[in-house]
Amino acid sequence: MAEPYDVIVVGTGPGGYVCAIKAAQLGLKTAVVEKRDTLGGTCLNIGCIPSKAMLHASEMFSEAGHAFPELGIDTGKPKLNLEKMMAHKDATVKSNVDGVAFLMKKNKIDVYTGTGKIVGKGKVSVTDSKGDSVELDTKNIVIATGSDVAGIPGVDVKFDEKIIVSSTGALELPKVPKHLVVVGGGVIGLELGSVWARLGSEVTVIEFLDKILGSMDGEVSKQFQRMLGKQGLTFKLGCKVTDVKATSRSAKVTFEPVKGGDAETVSADVVLVATGRKPYTEGLGLERAGVIVDEAGRVIIDEHFRTNISGIYAIGDVVAGPMLAHKAEDEGVAVAEIMAGQAGHVNYGVIPGVVYTQPEVASVGKTEEELKAEGVAYKVGKFPFSANGRARAMLQPNGFVKVLSDKANDRVLGVHILGFGAGEMIHEAAVLMEFGGSAEDLGRTCHAHPTMSEAVKEAALAAFDKPIHM
Repeated sequence: MAEPYDVIVVGTGPGGYVCAIKAAQLGLKTAVVEKRDTLGGTCLNIGCIPSKAMLHASEMFSEAGHAFPELGIDTGKPKLNLEKMMAHKDATVKSNVDGVAFLMKKNKIDVYTGTGKIVGKGKVSVTDSKGDSVELDTKNIVIATGSDVAGIPGVDVKFDEKIIVSSTGALELPKVPKHLVVVGGGVIGLELGSVWARLGSEVTVIEFLDKILGSMDGEVSKQFQRMLGKQGLTFKLGCKVTDVKATSRSAKVTFEPVKGGDAETVSADVVLVATGRKPYTEGLGLERAGVIVDEAGRVIIDEHFRTNISGIYAIGDVVAGPMLAHKAEDEGVAVAEIMAGQAGHVNYGVIPGVVYTQPEVASVGKTEEELKAEGVAYKVGKFPFSANGRARAMLQPNGFVKVLSDKANDRVLGVHILGFGAGEMIHEAAVLMEFGGSAEDLGRTCHAHPTMSEAVKEAALAAFDKPIHM
């Protein structure tokens, strides 16, 4: 009988593969189970990575058509080659999933392709596409199966991934739809909606809440919506979708005001349903194993990622918390350290979130709305990119940086950035907050000139004193 593994990770998304690598680095005999033919999970195959390739490509297409002439670059009207753009996306995906496969070999991690199922204490079965199964023994199991597309509550949505599509289908459209209706004004809907808007689609976003981006800072959400409106996106806020029906070539979406009123129906070439995601636990054998889940289907864990069953852990989208790849990665490292006898930990108060539109939106820590609800006395420091030299030189003057600090001790509680490159700039705020830094610490730190990041410094100065360049 073969020696049992120290850990088997079920799922190889960012949480799963990072957990496996860290476990192997710590000397644990490790295996992963993945139902796809390629590693990387939703993120690398049909989510984060391909969408960013399409976002970048569509942004360049838009730049060529609008910004180039203003910069003195005369190229004529750009012509879209969608097939080649999709090929770029596919090549990006292949490069990334191949990279993960290389890391598995480098770290001597055994890879089993098939559907994993917990069949007993320390036992995982893997069934391949032909129906053949193998049973593996292990000391520990990590559930890292991620999430799946959620539909519209109370509406029978039939995804064909051609006319009624999820994010998966929205990344594979063979032509630019004349009219795209996006159900859901969250991150996924706005990112993919903006891609197709830049490529020529008329885009209508229907959102249940009275603001886009859900729990995002209210001021950021309001200004961001205004910017997207100028890019051609139309918003129907405070509306609930009651029906989505596809015909042979189009679809009809019926919606009505949440607060009551007349229903409205719009026609679309493509309907993207982007109403969030749900934990993926189907066929895992959790009920038989005795693993407890909550009412939302998430696996319940303690502060050390342990389920109620000894030797079974869970991380990533399948547990509570924001469904973010980097959150899952940090949890993967932490649980590997715990299984190796170390003290793994994740600071959930300092997990940045980014919307990769143009301009980008980035946030870390508390919003003003949250601080008000908690009764925390705080100060606000803001600085617009319109007053930043580098931003003006790059034709990127839209947006601002907002720093929220504790009124009592100046400790930074939250930072929100709306503007070009926000997703890169947010990390200096995350590092500062990880070490309990103050607005004055950030404001007195020398920033290179001219850079977009100087706006972060100026916003910090505004929080504890006064900005220099405004």
